[in-house]
Amino acid sequence: MTTPAPPSRAEQRRRTRARILDAAAKAFLADGYDRTTIRGVAAAAGVDSGLVTYYFESKQELFRQVIETAPAPEIGGPPGQAVEQILAALAARLAAEPAASLAILRSALTNPEAADAVRGGAAHYQAQISRAIPGGDAHLRAAVINAVILGVTVSRHLIKVDELATADPADVIALLRPCMLALAADTGQDGPA
Repeated sequence: MTTPAPPSRAEQRRRTRARILDAAAKAFLADGYDRTTIRGVAAAAGVDSGLVTYYFESKQELFRQVIETAPAPEIGGPPGQAVEQILAALAARLAAEPAASLAILRSALTNPEAADAVRGGAAHYQAQISRAIPGGDAHLRAAVINAVILGVTVSRHLIKVDELATADPADVIALLRPCMLALAADTGQDGPA
């Protein structure tokens, strides 16, 4: 019986990087952006802090990479289908408190570096929405859709607005559906009126 070959250097680097990202995601979730340190992430990943900065350069870049590698809903198809995908993802967030997303949002609301990183992740999601919406003003309408999703999520889970915090997710989605469909519809314009 032969012993399997040890992993290549490239595979070892990939595994180390993944271990650091996993440790960072857990640290940002548990401690937020401000209290997470490169040294703490390194200790949790079982590596030297110099290796963390070698792979990621800074805490802000590490945070950005955590956001970029986090699973996000895929949006596509015709506008009506895209709206239903958006609403399904929002319904899931309303039904079960999205701890990881909320930790990232808290960090973005309190730290400018974290806000910059979150802005990049939001831009990716907005671009998906924009591609599914016809019209020259699709980018603006996608930004408004994203702002509505963010506002509802923050109001329900962080601010805990009474009516929204206790509302049945299906009722919230039913109220939002006409608005989202209107925002996603072809306006027949090349840009904002």
